[in-house]
This record gives sequence, structure tokens and C-alpha cells, in this order.
Amino acid sequence: MNSVHPHGLSKLLTRAGALRVPEITAVFWIVKGLSTAMGESSSDFLVTGMDPAIAVVLGFLAFVAALALQLRARRYNAWLYWFAVVMVGVFGTMAADVMHVALGVPYPVSTAFYALTLAAVFVVWQRVEGTLSIHAVDTTRRELFYWAAVVATFAMGTALGDLTAYTLHLGYAASAALFAVLILVPAAGYRLGWNPILCFWTAYVLTRPLGASIADWMGKPRDSSGLGLGDGPVVAVLGLAIVALVAYLAVTKSDVQQGESADAPDPALR
Repeated sequence: MNSVHPHGLSKLLTRAGALRVPEITAVFWIVKGLSTAMGESSSDFLVTGMDPAIAVVLGFLAFVAALALQLRARRYNAWLYWFAVVMVGVFGTMAADVMHVALGVPYPVSTAFYALTLAAVFVVWQRVEGTLSIHAVDTTRRELFYWAAVVATFAMGTALGDLTAYTLHLGYAASAALFAVLILVPAAGYRLGWNPILCFWTAYVLTRPLGASIADWMGKPRDSSGLGLGDGPVVAVLGLAIVALVAYLAVTKSDVQQGESADAPDPALR
């Protein structure tokens, strides 16, 4: 299949042919998990520390700014990419919480809504670009599809984690244990030769409720089944860990995908 390279935004933003997302390594999954946990704690810290409406607006503006920086970089940069992921985590959490807290939408309904939204993004992405491979994110349009999917996974994962913790009354620790077990399924499936794209996105979705459940377990009061450490200290610790790991990636460039252009099919992701 020939790659479609739009002539509008791509000239100003993503350089056509430049790979836009990192290689999937063990460090990728560690930082991804930390970013989901930090998104949850940061959202809760901001919403409880100021007017919730102002917090949501600030979260949205930070998300837009981070995504704009990521797009204007025109190729993968560890600092900008993970800054965007963290901001997606914060705003995605807020988006899911707004549906329940402000609009009164039950967690089962919001989880189903975001699941359908994610499915719609994947369907359109596949039909327009012919692949959902992270080795093919090399134009602005493909990158926008990628980030739309990422936002949907964060929102869906947040609602799913709240569904198990509150609606199903599992609490934070049991929810974290549940998702830790579930995430082993795509990991094992990948080793057994299952479709790698399906395994990747399934694991990507599950890291959200896993990280969020762990963050809530650490930060929430003991009478809410948490450890009572507080959202602020949890944000600080997670932030330092993310900065250290991203600094390692930026220096070593161990997660930079080799090669440019997704015109040739990637046999590992077909």
C-alpha cells in the first residue's frame, strides 16, 4: 500500500517519512505506566486544589500546548513525546471524570462510550491509512489518528478503573491486581504469535487503569482503601521517576525507531 502524505499540515508540522513515536521497549512500558499513574494523581490534585472548572480548562490548554509542541517537532523527540503523553493522561482523566461527576453518567455507560469512541478511531484510521502500526506513524494525519487513539485509551482506561474500584466495589488494590493479571494476556499473546498490533493496543489500554489504580491506592486516604500518602507527594515521586527515565532515553536514544517511511510493509507488524 502506498503511503498518503497530505500536502497541507505536513509541510508545516510532521516531516513526511519521519517516524513520530518511539520503539516499544521495556522502558517504554515503564514510563507509560508511570505516566498513567501521574495523570491520575495530577488530575485529582488539581481538581481538589482549585475550582474544578478552572482545573479542567488548564488541563485542556496544557494538553493542546503539549500536542502542538509534539507535532511541530516534526520527528520523534523523547522529551516532547512523553510530555504529550503525560498531558494526555491528565486531560484524559479529567474528561472521564467530568462525564461521571459533572454530568452524572454512570461508569459502565462512560466506559462503553469511550470504548466505542476508541473503536471508531481505529476503524477510521485503518480505512484511511490501511494500518494501525506504530511503525507507520510518519505523517501529520497518521500522527493525529495516533493521538486521537491515545486520548481515547486514557479516557476509557480511567472510566474502566473507576468502574472496577467503585461500581464493582473492588477498591484500588484489588483493581490494580486485576489489571496486572489482565495485562499479562496480551503480553503472553505477543509471545505466542498473536497479532502484534492488537496486542500492543490492548496492553496500551490496560496500562491506564493499572497505573491509575496504583496511583489512587498510594494517594487516597486509608478510609478509602488507600495508603494515605496524598496526591501531591505521589505526583512528585512519579514526576521525578519519569524525568529520570526520559532523560535516559533522550541521551541513549535507545527508543528511536530506525529507518524512515512506512511505504514498505513491516513484517513484524502485519
